[in-house]
Amino acid sequence: DLIIGTQIVAKGYHFPLLTLVGAVDADLGLSGGDLRAAERTHQLLYQVAGRAGRSDRAGRVLLQTYMPEHPVMQALIAGDRDAFMAAEAESRREAAMPPFGRLAALIVSGTMEGAVDAAAARLSRVRPTGNGITVLGPAPAPMALLRGKHRRRLLLKTEKDVNIQAVLRDWLARAEVPKKTRVQVDIDPYSFL
Repeated sequence: DLIIGTQIVAKGYHFPLLTLVGAVDADLGLSGGDLRAAERTHQLLYQVAGRAGRSDRAGRVLLQTYMPEHPVMQALIAGDRDAFMAAEAESRREAAMPPFGRLAALIVSGTMEGAVDAAAARLSRVRPTGNGITVLGPAPAPMALLRGKHRRRLLLKTEKDVNIQAVLRDWLARAEVPKKTRVQVDIDPYSFL
């Protein structure tokens, strides 16, 4: 018998006779620049690998990857989830990324591309400054055009002890964004799409 499925198969299903699991393009989730890409990819592949060999039969896992040297793939090969999580935490600590720092994604959107660019440029001109505060962007959002709306993104990065909500409130008040342009704020975003 053969089971073919999407990543939903990795989530909590029990197939007692399943002995072989294969993942095509297993490293696809590692691209795109998302802060949590490695963590999510490791979690998904670890879970899908756990579907094989759940009863008294031995299991085998085959992962197709174009990046066999990537730390995620190496951790999966070694079967050392704890070492991967420790290394991931250390890299985030060094970069002051969540949970060791704070991030806020600001998405500027609207139907008129010029107005969106102008609002994003205005946000950039009045960006907050100070110790422990960095603003990146504006840049096209990962989905630069969504449902007929043009989108630009800015990222606010702060140290853990900075009151990010107060910084955002002051910043948005000074920016005076036009009414036809929308600014969405996502603090410590789970995804960067």
